[in-house]
Amino acid sequence: MSSIDYKAAGVDIEAGNEAVRRIKQAVESTFSPHVLTGIGSFGAMYDLKPLMQQYRHPVLVQSIDGVGTKMMVAKLMQKFDTIGMDLVSATANDIIVLGAKPLTLLDYIANDKLNPEIIEQIINGMVAACRENDISLVGGETAEMPGTYLPGEHDLVGIITGVVEKDEAVLGKGITEGDVIAAFPSSGLHTNGYSLARKLLFDVAGYNVQTRHPGLAHSLGEVLLTPHLNYTRPVLHLLANKIPVKGMAHITGGGVLENIPRILPKGCAVEIHREACPVLPIFQVLRELGRLDDNEMYRTFNMGIGLIMIVPSAAVAAMRAALSDFPSYPVYEIGRVVNGQQDVRLI
Repeated sequence: MSSIDYKAAGVDIEAGNEAVRRIKQAVESTFSPHVLTGIGSFGAMYDLKPLMQQYRHPVLVQSIDGVGTKMMVAKLMQKFDTIGMDLVSATANDIIVLGAKPLTLLDYIANDKLNPEIIEQIINGMVAACRENDISLVGGETAEMPGTYLPGEHDLVGIITGVVEKDEAVLGKGITEGDVIAAFPSSGLHTNGYSLARKLLFDVAGYNVQTRHPGLAHSLGEVLLTPHLNYTRPVLHLLANKIPVKGMAHITGGGVLENIPRILPKGCAVEIHREACPVLPIFQVLRELGRLDDNEMYRTFNMGIGLIMIVPSAAVAAMRAALSDFPSYPVYEIGRVVNGQQDVRLI
């Protein structure tokens, strides 16, 4: 009987080495001077002392997220160059709504069989988004697990770490009746609602990623892989300019109806005007296919709203003026804080 080695069991160490060789230089291009270890270390080391001297009472802010079943669309398209961007945006948006500046990202990529070219595409997307938003991609893990994942499957998860001055954290304190709900629009589904979207488009309607629906400008695959927008730069710009943002919510899994209440104090609710922020065509296609009512749509999808900010009405003009430096991030007034019990009312 011949010997059975690791490769025969389905794990190719040489493929892993090739993947590292392909991505090493790109990953290191994201490093700030605070990063002390590169790819190959047992752990990521980040020098906090010089950074923390800029803060009176620094608080680390961390979050973990993934891209969910959007990865399945990438697999169908055999296009993985934007899925890494989605991971950076999903995690960064989760901590900037607390007022935190993102510092580092750790990634985890798992699959049944390691393909260095696919890993390179994924990482290059992460690198591009990290460089754009001054985030160090300090390392991660690539796991090849045949039998755990079906052939061709990938999972992508990231852990982001940021920092905020303790007394400047944005936690929803001070939100009161009459405050304005301002929103940055989304670019599409972002990374939420894909399980329902895939079922409606591919199972119910019988479409595929190459289908060109008359209501959409591009193929379904292209529309579904539209990168998740990252709001780090405009949000940090607003905070640096002392715009009195009382609360923020990233509209992710749970949609508009479930995410905004997370930041509302007792006695407050919000009214959202359905048509105040453009509803993208893909949502109308999904609504018609599933015969879905507003409650289901706004609980599952972002409906064109990527991130909301709650500001005093007197600060709206200053907010708009500060955002003039970011013309690609339009902002819409979509509602008001009203008296109520921490819920969202669509009007």
